[in-house]
Amino acid sequence: MAKIEESCRNCKKTYITYWPESYQEFCSLGCKVDGGKMSLLEFAKTELDLIGMDEDNSNDMNRAMRNHILHMVTEFSEEGHSGFSASYALGLLMKLFDYKPLSPLTGDDSEWVEHDNDLFQNKRYSAVFKTGKTGKPYDINGRVFYETYLDEDGTLRKSYFTSGDSVVDIEFPYTPTTEYVEASRDPS
Repeated sequence: MAKIEESCRNCKKTYITYWPESYQEFCSLGCKVDGGKMSLLEFAKTELDLIGMDEDNSNDMNRAMRNHILHMVTEFSEEGHSGFSASYALGLLMKLFDYKPLSPLTGDDSEWVEHDNDLFQNKRYSAVFKTGKTGKPYDINGRVFYETYLDEDGTLRKSYFTSGDSVVDIEFPYTPTTEYVEASRDPS
């Protein structure tokens, strides 16, 4: 695969693409592409407008968030990803943005930070703990419970929560997983 610097036919901006994986004639920085299809940046602006996060928003937080999101979309778009490479990059980014490890935890001493009272927390996945240097490791989010309910419009919804029963003992190597369990209702 060759890395190629190209110029958009519409706006003449330069962007990077990888041949033959992601050949395109238009950049993804804001140009309309064939068939009137929107670029990722235009799509993001439209979607943000639809949820009230438009550029004229009087709310400082919403305006700042819009600018921040559009900055990230622009940066991502400038990479010239195709469908495959965009999905691959997004999968990794979503895990990283959510502080999820990209490979299994090893339990190595370098993965732990000690807190008060001989409690150790995993640096790579903050829901994993152990008591003492040789204690049994556990995931406090190993099991998440949910209850179903009808909202005011009659739509069936789920409410998620954790409890002491969410703790699951683990073994290394460990890929964090969460089991979702319907909570049983107390008949009383």
